[in-house]
Amino acid sequence: MRRFRNETYESLLMAVAQIKGNKTRSFLTALGVIIGIVSITMMGTAINGIDAGFEKSLSMLGYDVIYVQKSSWSSMGQWWRYKNRPDLKTEYAAQINRIIADNPDSGLEIAVPQMSSYSASVSHEDKNLQQVFALGTNADYLRTASGDLSEGRFFLPHESDGGSMVCLIGDDIATGLFPNEPALGKKLKLKNRTFRIIGVFRKQGKFLGLFSFDNQVITPLNAFKKVFGNRRYVTLRIKTKEKVKVADAREEIRGIMRRLRRLPPGKTDDFSINEQQAFKSQLDPIKNGIAIAGIFITGMSLFVGAIGIMNITFVSVKERTQEIGLRKALGARRRTILLQFLIESLSICLLGGLIGLATAVAITTAIDKLLPDFPIQFSFQLTAISLVVSVLTGIISGLAPAISASRLDPADSLRYE
Repeated sequence: MRRFRNETYESLLMAVAQIKGNKTRSFLTALGVIIGIVSITMMGTAINGIDAGFEKSLSMLGYDVIYVQKSSWSSMGQWWRYKNRPDLKTEYAAQINRIIADNPDSGLEIAVPQMSSYSASVSHEDKNLQQVFALGTNADYLRTASGDLSEGRFFLPHESDGGSMVCLIGDDIATGLFPNEPALGKKLKLKNRTFRIIGVFRKQGKFLGLFSFDNQVITPLNAFKKVFGNRRYVTLRIKTKEKVKVADAREEIRGIMRRLRRLPPGKTDDFSINEQQAFKSQLDPIKNGIAIAGIFITGMSLFVGAIGIMNITFVSVKERTQEIGLRKALGARRRTILLQFLIESLSICLLGGLIGLATAVAITTAIDKLLPDFPIQFSFQLTAISLVVSVLTGIISGLAPAISASRLDPADSLRYE
C-alpha cells in the first residue's frame, strides 16, 4: 500500500511537470472538457433557476387557490375558443359562499370576486405611469392572495361594500409616483378618478419573469366598477381548505358552477377552472428542451475532449518511449507506467473541469448582476457532478494509451528513435 501511494505521488508530480512544460498543449487538450463542463453547469443552473423562479411565482398565485375564469390557462393565446362563452358575474362569489356555508363537508373555504384591467394609467401631480394592472375586489382578497404590506392596511368590509375611493398600490407604483416621500395617505388618479392610498405592498417581483405584482393598484370592487364599468374580465378566486385534494376541490367547484350557470347534464362547461398544474404542464417541455440541448452539447464537447486527450496521450507515449523503456529496465512495474499516464490524463481533465466550473461561476455571477430579475440559481451539487464527469472523462480517455504504454517491451523501447 505504501509503495502504491509513493507511485501515485510520483506519477502526480510527473503529470504536473508535463502540464507545466506543455501549457498551451495541455490547455488546448482540456478545452473540450472545459466547454462540456460549462455546458452541463449552465444547463443545470438554468433549470434550477427556472424551478426556483417558477416556485416563487406559484407562491404568488397561492398553492391552495383555484381560479374560475372565462378562459383556460392551458390554452393561452387561443382566445377565439372562449370568446362566445357568457361572461362570469362577480355575484357568483357570494352565491358560492352561501353554498359553502350550507355544506359543512365542503372542501372549499371562501370565494372572492375580482375584476381587472391590464392597461390602466395612474398619475400624481406631474408624474404618470402607463400599463398599470388595476384590480377590483372585496375585503377578503388577502385570504386568497400572497403579499405583505410594507405600510398601511387593506380596505375594510364597509369600504369594500360602499365602494370607497381608496386603494393599495405595489412597490413600483409607490417609487414611481412618490420617489422621495411616503406614499401612504397620498392621493393618485386612476383613469381620472381620485383615490386615497391606504396601503403599500412589499416588493414581490415578477410572475414567471413577465407580469409584475409590483405594478398593480387594488381598489374595492364597487369603486372599480365606477371607474371601469361592469364589463371587465371577472375572476373568482376560491381558496380550498387545508389538506383537501385539488382534484376533489375542482370537481366540487365544477358542480357548483354548473348549478349557478344552470347547465343541463351533458352540456359542455362554459367556464374554466384554472390552477397551478396548467403552468407546470407548460413549463416541463421547456425544461426538457433545455436539458436535452444541454446534454447533447455537453456530450459532444466531452466526446471531442476525450478524443483529444486520448490522442495527445498516445503522442506523449510515443515521445517518451525511451523514458518508459529506461524506467522498466530499472524495475518499474507495468502498473507504475499505467498509473503514470492515467494520472496525467486525469490531471488534464480535472484541470479542465476546474477551469470550466470557474468559468460557469463567473458567467452566473455576471448574469445575476446584469439581470437581477432573471431566474438563475447555482447549485453546489452541480459542482460535484461536474468534477465526477471530469474524472470519468480522464479515466476513459487515458486508459487505452496508459495500457499501451504499460505493455511496451523495455529492450524495444530503449532502441526506439
